[in-house]
Amino acid sequence: MAPLAASGATVYPTGRPPTMAPRGVVATPHYLASEAGAAVLRRGGTAIDAAVAAAAVLSVVYPHMCSIGGDNFWLIWDARERALKGLNGSGRAGARCTIDFYREHGAQEAIPSRGYLAANTVPGAVDGWAAAYEHSRRSMGSPLAWSDLLQDATRYAERGYPVTPSQETWTVRNLDTVGGPARGLQRFEGFRRTYLADGARPYRAGEVMRQRDLARTLTTIAAEGGRAFYEGDIARRIAACLGAGGGVLTEGDFAGHRSDWVEPLTVTYRSAVAASLPPNTQGIAALSILNVLDHLDVPSLGDGTADYVHAVVEATKLAFTDRDRWVTDPAFLRPPTDSLLARDYGAARARLIDMGRAGRYVPGSSAGDTVFLAAVDEARNAVALIQSIYHDFGSGIVAGDTGVLLQNRGTFFSLDPQHPNRLEPRKRTFHTLIPSMLLRGGRPFMVYGTMGGEGQPQTQAALVTRVVDFGMNVQQAIEAPRWLYGRTWGEATGALLLEGRFAPAVADDLARRGHEVRRLADWADTMGHAQAVIIDPEGGVLWAGADPRGDGAAIGF
Repeated sequence: MAPLAASGATVYPTGRPPTMAPRGVVATPHYLASEAGAAVLRRGGTAIDAAVAAAAVLSVVYPHMCSIGGDNFWLIWDARERALKGLNGSGRAGARCTIDFYREHGAQEAIPSRGYLAANTVPGAVDGWAAAYEHSRRSMGSPLAWSDLLQDATRYAERGYPVTPSQETWTVRNLDTVGGPARGLQRFEGFRRTYLADGARPYRAGEVMRQRDLARTLTTIAAEGGRAFYEGDIARRIAACLGAGGGVLTEGDFAGHRSDWVEPLTVTYRSAVAASLPPNTQGIAALSILNVLDHLDVPSLGDGTADYVHAVVEATKLAFTDRDRWVTDPAFLRPPTDSLLARDYGAARARLIDMGRAGRYVPGSSAGDTVFLAAVDEARNAVALIQSIYHDFGSGIVAGDTGVLLQNRGTFFSLDPQHPNRLEPRKRTFHTLIPSMLLRGGRPFMVYGTMGGEGQPQTQAALVTRVVDFGMNVQQAIEAPRWLYGRTWGEATGALLLEGRFAPAVADDLARRGHEVRRLADWADTMGHAQAVIIDPEGGVLWAGADPRGDGAAIGF
């Protein structure tokens, strides 16, 4: 069946049709990155090559969402091997990172979210790019050189790019207001120098921004390979900057970092198989939601109804309960993934859902600024790639003259010695990042993902159910009104957030069931920026969509 909207399915038009392409396609949250990836495909590059090129550009032109100072995770379909592969490109805590160290430095309840002490895990993104590219060369026969993939990113850093409204908005949000407390990111000299025009004010949308320090770093990485980020002058200068500011990462921490190939997790959903990554990601939560929903008659609930939203939110609460108990670095705590994703366990969890009453769950704190991109090439290799710096602008620290904005992902570690995700040296923290695919007939049918912290598994459930159960095309599924249950971006409560396009009666009905409902704007970027590609199993056409809540585009040929 071609992935068209089913008869009677609700349509949420923005005037943006799905992108249809016969040969290859890239979908990202920024149009310049999408074009960079598509250009690589036109030159004969693989889906991995396109993903590296697009991610590198995003690290330049979307700095509030990602950086080469962040982490990434990959889900890769190798068409030649007919195999699904996972790559964990997340960094580990430094060797000196202990609970006692932070308590001695004044952090009693939580790791500081900004500043030098927040940059406590090695950035894994560049090594993730390099490991994936090596697979592209070795297994997929890529004809392109490593340096080819970083050309556009280097050019945008050196010559500049137009700032998006999104970057302007998030920059303003991170600055002190007049007379406010000194918490704004402009308190960090590297942030002022890099992200403020003349070091004084936010760049306005449409102004051209240049990052020449970052351009020099990218030039070195392009010439010397991915390990140049971890061994040699770049790592030395980053470690020196952190050391001078009282940070914890050392040259040895950088030199010891490596990405890891991992076995993806899967569950059955209807006639398809959903796949995501194992811990330390929350992929198990995304799959658990689908494992529960597979035992409910979702199509009968109707898209956009209170019943539909309630069912997915209640499945989410059950999935988050298991996630919170088990997700951390599996080298430190190995979760019983087979049991948690077993079909009979999903059925048992589904029976706990009361369709007339909201269940209890106390959400933890979460935040996330992230980019997700999807790429499929002519050979039908497919990539789901997600990359992040955690909070918007990460730690706020730009390391010396490297131009590298460092993430603060390690601030999600707990300082409670009894917590499963407690801080320990050389440990990977719990990650909200989840690249995913849906397979039919043993090969990819949909490549999908989104930014958005706690919202990621919920939006993924919305995409899958709206395509599989309600017959929407990929762009319709992305555009349809979304919800988010849980804390995100500093929310004080675990409310159920609804986009304004939901009917008022839906919000009222959910409130009567016991949900704490808050309505947002019609199109709220709090819901994340989703991208997806569907590979039509009949005609082979690629149907791609990009989220209008972001600045992206799906570009194919």
